[in-house]
Amino acid sequence: MPAYRFEAADVGGRIERGVIDADSPRHARSLLRDRGLTPLELSTLQAAATAGGSVRSGRLRTLELTLATRQLASLLLARLPLERALASVAEQAERRVVRERFAAIRSDVVAGQTLSQVLEKYPRDFPEVYRALVAAGEHSGDLGLVMGRLADYVEARSNLSQKVILAFTYPLIVTLVAVTVIIAMLAYVVPQVVGVFEQTQQELPGLTIGMIALSDFVRDYGIWMLVALVLGVIGFRLSLRSPTARLAFHRRLLEFPVIGRLVRGMNTARFASTLGILSSAGVPLIRALEAGARTLSNDALKSNVEDAISRVREGAPLARALAAGKQFPPMLVHMIASGEATGDLSEMLERAAATLSMETERRALALTSILEPLLILVMGIIVLLIVLAVMLPIIEINQLVA
Repeated sequence: MPAYRFEAADVGGRIERGVIDADSPRHARSLLRDRGLTPLELSTLQAAATAGGSVRSGRLRTLELTLATRQLASLLLARLPLERALASVAEQAERRVVRERFAAIRSDVVAGQTLSQVLEKYPRDFPEVYRALVAAGEHSGDLGLVMGRLADYVEARSNLSQKVILAFTYPLIVTLVAVTVIIAMLAYVVPQVVGVFEQTQQELPGLTIGMIALSDFVRDYGIWMLVALVLGVIGFRLSLRSPTARLAFHRRLLEFPVIGRLVRGMNTARFASTLGILSSAGVPLIRALEAGARTLSNDALKSNVEDAISRVREGAPLARALAAGKQFPPMLVHMIASGEATGDLSEMLERAAATLSMETERRALALTSILEPLLILVMGIIVLLIVLAVMLPIIEINQLVA
């Protein structure tokens, strides 16, 4: 039974929007009239998907995808049919786009398509690893258990990125505030105060003269420096559209002492987690590697995986194939080699993912614990210099008067 998105008015003129299941548009209008509603607009939810698979009505958030997957897993493990489970998820969703997405999925499933086939229409909402695991669950006949592991995977995948981002949020805010305060003092406060000393024609200290010169430079060229900075950022982003330039930059990024380790750790943990959960679900290794490569945001690591896929196709062990590119941490390579030797690759991959996640989080927290007091100290020194540049002439005047 297809699902339709409707917009209708009740007897009081209030507009209602939602989703309704019906055999045809005519049947849908009839059902709306039975509810006491006057249909204003009606469209099939399947029409929301374009030929490229993107959806016009928005996309699912990570939290919404995790919650919906968890609900679907619980309902399927309770032996509820897939059609009813999808309908229940759609009914319990709070946001309109979630209701519509799962109502449309349910309609296609009722029409005879498999769940994995329907999810292919929404690649922005359901990543390749998600669709691959659903397909594996359908083939194994244990979709409920797979959906439960999927919810854990989606949640864990976003947790690490959120923790790292949150760890750097406070230092970033402190830096922006400090730069804004210093620029404001140089551009507006210093000229007004120091102008008084220039009228007295007294000889100014070297620190004050340097501060006046810096203040004049900020006032005369500050706007142009800002324009140059914006143009530089735009030019840099445009240059990264070239695959060769982006690959070269990503390789250099991995060589940076601190940022490189964080980028490598986040990507490696995500890759190992993806590979582990796909392997445990019985997905072929080549397909699991291809899905894992798409989760990598660094092109140097992605190139390493693509090279490893070619080597694995030729019969090389996975550990040796990944080690050839020299981009992944030795710890991951050693654990994969151990898993291949013992025949328990998926468990070793999941252990490696957990270890790498904890190590990356620890590095991020350690770095921010150093950055926060360091930024405050630097800001304090700069403000102190500005205050001294203003106060030294006043102290000299007081000494002359005395």
